[in-house]
Amino acid sequence: MSTMKGGLGKGLSALIPQAQPEPVQPVQPMEPQPQHAPVAEGTIAHIELAKVRPNPLQPRADFNQEALDELKQSIAQKGIIQPITVRKTGDGYYELISGERRVRASQELGLPTIPAYIIEVTSDAEMLELALVENLQREHLNPIEIAISYQRLITDVGLSVEEIGDKIGKDRTTVVNFLRLLKLPEKIQKAVRDGKLSAGHARSLLSIPDEATQMKIFERVTKDEMNVRQVEKLVKATLKKIELRDVISPVSTILPASTTDYSLKGYEEHFQRILGTKVRIHPMQNGKGEIAIEFYTNEDLERLMELLNTIPH
Repeated sequence: MSTMKGGLGKGLSALIPQAQPEPVQPVQPMEPQPQHAPVAEGTIAHIELAKVRPNPLQPRADFNQEALDELKQSIAQKGIIQPITVRKTGDGYYELISGERRVRASQELGLPTIPAYIIEVTSDAEMLELALVENLQREHLNPIEIAISYQRLITDVGLSVEEIGDKIGKDRTTVVNFLRLLKLPEKIQKAVRDGKLSAGHARSLLSIPDEATQMKIFERVTKDEMNVRQVEKLVKATLKKIELRDVISPVSTILPASTTDYSLKGYEEHFQRILGTKVRIHPMQNGKGEIAIEFYTNEDLERLMELLNTIPH
């Protein structure tokens, strides 16, 4: 028997020539291309960083370099997850509404483009409201920046405390407590801006009715690095001393307005606790004087009126 030669027993693949597959090329990630054509409003697109102008109404005043470096590292590793928000200016450029930290970090990284949500804004008042609300919702503002933003929404945009709360998802008390921080001396506000004093520390100091005593406690708090609970105890003890002085010095001994009479501070603090706002007593000659009650908004005034109306006539 003759020996059978190769080919049988190997299947059809041995008889039919097979095409060799081409090597698979790795897929290269697509780089976002700058948008040269006009971009429609209400869309998200990559726009050229060079065409993004700063927000003239930027509520943020402090940019921590360490936090900016952390953001740069995150963007370098994962990209920009949250687009910035801009409006078109009509000359091919865009005006920033929110996201300045992301813009700065991207510029320092040398990125050519940035993802942006382009919206229509028809007036400067609307622009200010959007910028403030967007930053309050998305950016890490310090307590004083938050308070200033709330105040600008009241004075520049005309919103009420309740409307601000509705827009940013906060209750009325929270908004008012931030606004009260602006009543503190500038030096204390700066410490809060710089992160040397927390909002909790600052709110405790608001219970002190006079600025001179506030500053004395502030200096002790920063020197001894006291926590919020320790500050609250110190403030409480200080207020008791003021009330004790007030008992020792009766109202009949009120001095002329040109003389500082610390016995009045106990009365001021007592009124402040009842009314929930700052109260000033201005003594005059012959034991007379006047009481000044501060309010922050029309709604705050209405609240005070309702409270005073509960007093029996």
